[in-house]
Amino acid sequence: MTADLAIRATRALAAAGQADMVWGHAAVRDPDGRGIWIKAPGWGLEEVDADRVQLVSFDADVLEGEGKPHKECHIHLEIMRRRPDVTCTVHTHAQAAVAFAALDTPLLPISHEGALFGGADVPRFTRTGGLVENPGLGRALAETLGDAPAALMPKHGLVAAGTSAGAAVMHAVLLDRACQTQLMAMAAGPVRVFSDAAEAAAKRLQCWPPGQLDAGWNYLDRKGSSR
Repeated sequence: MTADLAIRATRALAAAGQADMVWGHAAVRDPDGRGIWIKAPGWGLEEVDADRVQLVSFDADVLEGEGKPHKECHIHLEIMRRRPDVTCTVHTHAQAAVAFAALDTPLLPISHEGALFGGADVPRFTRTGGLVENPGLGRALAETLGDAPAALMPKHGLVAAGTSAGAAVMHAVLLDRACQTQLMAMAAGPVRVFSDAAEAAAKRLQCWPPGQLDAGWNYLDRKGSSR
């Protein structure tokens, strides 16, 4: 059930430490093309259950569930409109990602996580550091993301996408971990050792095939479901 998958993805993000009180969300594409399933506003990631999700149309109308839609539902709607391959999107205020984006320095493949994004720097959405609260900003963010697994939103957070809920959640988690690792390295001194583009590309295939992303997702899903 799609609503259940949205609940599981949202709670998995909480289990991964990406909760920011009642802000942040994961969205799952409705299989019948009606829009997205997303948590209702006002609830923390770990609080989401069957009574706290909404079906939001591509016109940003609530078709099922209670309350108004998230102001930033356009993040998810416009990415999915632009990328028909995407079935799940994530937006959080992950702290390491926010801190790293403030440095305006390239994300380097200094770890397994970094190799997923390294080689070419992770995209950065610079149109605004405020809320993505209308379709125009949503489209601009979707264009910035392009075909990448995730993007940084300086002064704000991150966005991630995937062909499955597990992939989208893992892309968000791995981007934040890559940022955290590089922040730790930079705090100790200049970063001197990291993969070149060829090794980073090889590591992406070796470390992050679909089976490994699924394994990480299954762990976070179990952890989130047990809360």
